[in-house]
Amino acid sequence: MFGLLANPFKLKEKGIMGMNKRNGHYIGRYNKRCLYPLVDNKLKTKIIAQDAKVTTPALIGVISSQAEVSKVGEMIKGHPGFVIKPAKGSGGKGILVITKVEHDRYYKPNGAEETHEDFERHVSNILAGLFSLGGAQDVAVIEALIEFDTAFDGFSYEGVPDVRVIVFKGFPVMAMMRLSTTDSDGKANLHQGAVGVGIDIGTGKALHAVQFGDPVTHHPDTGRALNELVVPQWDTLIRLAASCYEMSGLGYLGTDMVLDRDKGPMLLELNARPGLAIQVANGAGLLPRLKLVESLGEKKMTPEQRIEFAFKHFSSTPTL
Repeated sequence: MFGLLANPFKLKEKGIMGMNKRNGHYIGRYNKRCLYPLVDNKLKTKIIAQDAKVTTPALIGVISSQAEVSKVGEMIKGHPGFVIKPAKGSGGKGILVITKVEHDRYYKPNGAEETHEDFERHVSNILAGLFSLGGAQDVAVIEALIEFDTAFDGFSYEGVPDVRVIVFKGFPVMAMMRLSTTDSDGKANLHQGAVGVGIDIGTGKALHAVQFGDPVTHHPDTGRALNELVVPQWDTLIRLAASCYEMSGLGYLGTDMVLDRDKGPMLLELNARPGLAIQVANGAGLLPRLKLVESLGEKKMTPEQRIEFAFKHFSSTPTL
């Protein structure tokens, strides 16, 4: 809908926000640089989330030095599934997911087998900064596997779908769900080929969907009709997203959440520089919503009032 050659006047008419506007007016103005480490480091994010009583995936362990790499096997022993990720990684880089363990053998979502030697090599690469922002030295975080909610059967290929909500000054302004595909190698990354589905702020229902920037109506691997997608426990999830404003202190952020079968909505990570593809997934621009929130000035509102405002002003009509 918003291709690279789109008419700039049409983009402005639809309220599409570009990178310069995002960086200069919103990220630069509303996000204090001193707060970035809290969200650029997944381990620090987990700590402030726990302090705020926000649910996150259970922490199995942390490897912070090459001398500790050999402890990986002992840490993961007895766990039916787990995720190894870099604390400072971005864009899904360096995330290793094990969904099945049988007779001391470990399997990725696509069925490929991993060994203890593979784990140690991967952790060593994480520590060396191979996947981190700017190549800085990192630590490896090992978390319990999220239990896939059956409500999303057929909507994702191998990977667990997640929900990105843009929160501005505490107001949830736009949301999308990212569904993994064979093209994205089971990862919820739109640039790698995951399906982005715009989600209505007021109801949690699917509005519009794209893959590689082009509209789609069905999941490319499973054939499931995307207009059937409804996010369960939406009220709880959207309130969790809105609460990240107070938790992080950031005025403009992306909250990434998942829905666990047993524990419900939980925070996966925060992003101080959320991408703009959410506009393509929704078939709508961010600017009108951001400007409406700005027009309120410094009016004091409770989280519940902010959410009620968002439900009233940012609901959309499905096009799927």
